[in-house]
Amino acid sequence: MNETYRQRNLLDTELSARIASYELAFRMQTHAVEAIDISKESAETRKLYGVDEDPTQYFGRQALMAARLVERGVRHVQIFSGGGNFQESWDAHWDIIENHGMHCAETDKPIAALIKDLKRRGLFDSTLILWHGEFGRMPISQRMDGRDHNPLGFTVWMAGGGVKGGTIVGSTDEYGYKAEENRRSIPDLHATALHLMGLDHEKLTYPHLGRNMRLTDVGGNVIKEALA
Repeated sequence: MNETYRQRNLLDTELSARIASYELAFRMQTHAVEAIDISKESAETRKLYGVDEDPTQYFGRQALMAARLVERGVRHVQIFSGGGNFQESWDAHWDIIENHGMHCAETDKPIAALIKDLKRRGLFDSTLILWHGEFGRMPISQRMDGRDHNPLGFTVWMAGGGVKGGTIVGSTDEYGYKAEENRRSIPDLHATALHLMGLDHEKLTYPHLGRNMRLTDVGGNVIKEALA
């Protein structure tokens, strides 16, 4: 019915975009069952990700499904560690040793497996991996054994497509409180990620409510030291 209406209104680009969106959603749903069926993976691959053991099985399944999606041409894949409140997430306002120890045990093996698996599938050099949280943790205690949020200094690491491995860009002060040397911003990170995907962030500008808008706002510089 939408297509019949569109034929009488060829200038209705909004309807054309909606039809294309629905068709894409349908194709994604029909392919999703096969794409995320990790039972077809070898025992060696399942062991690599730790999908049949604790504490790695939950995040390991996500990481393995991410590799399968990338292999099938999905352009952007996002996976998460943690959720909810307290020890279910990385938000270690209480007992940072137990919290981070638990979550590192859940994620270290699967994320290392993802990198290794992408390499052996021939996808590592064409896949950009960004590993990050929302912020860092303060270097001072909160509630004796916890740590509060720290937006002033925290770490993001990248690997894969176009990234220069082993490179460290910038550093915090001696206490780990705030970034001091070669400080970089979130718009810088976005500009770099877009550059590695072949996009110039300054050209991704669109008018909105009388103002030109873009992902990197009015800033953002490519972090050239991180490029291979």
